[in-house]
Amino acid sequence: MSDDPATRMQKTMTDAASGAAQMGKSAMDTGMAKMAEFTKMFSDMKVPGMPGMGAMPDMEAFLSAHRRNMEVLTAANRVALEGAQAVARRHMEIMQQTMAEVTETMRDMSAPASPQAKAAKQTELMKTSYERAVAHMKELADLIQRANGEALGMLNQRFAEAMDEVKLLASKAGVPTNT
Repeated sequence: MSDDPATRMQKTMTDAASGAAQMGKSAMDTGMAKMAEFTKMFSDMKVPGMPGMGAMPDMEAFLSAHRRNMEVLTAANRVALEGAQAVARRHMEIMQQTMAEVTETMRDMSAPASPQAKAAKQTELMKTSYERAVAHMKELADLIQRANGEALGMLNQRFAEAMDEVKLLASKAGVPTNT
């Protein structure tokens, strides 16, 4: 196995993602088992004193909606984690590139030259370094924004679907809805 820091970082991030995905699946499975018990226990319950609500809402539909919510939440978390991994990988690449450039710059600056030439070279290096740093920050910000935007889009879509499901369940139970 390589001792390269980038390789170690990538392996660590991959291991973390794998562990998080397994933990999420385990939590979802446990939650679904508990929800099934809840559904069985309350599916025949009557709600007294509520017109139009003779029986509890369709618990199977409720359980199904909850399962879809958990699936979308898990997928959104996975997208966010993959985005974080991409940012970490790119950051490591930028650091390695920067270190190589610093080494080259130090070699160039140690060469004999007039003070005016060295000053001009230093000024050019500062300008180039600043422009590169700004470009790298923008690139990393774009990676973060893209991953977070995708995850948020998934959650927003599921929320809209969930609201439609609530309206449908309410109309099946005879509860008037304002659409």
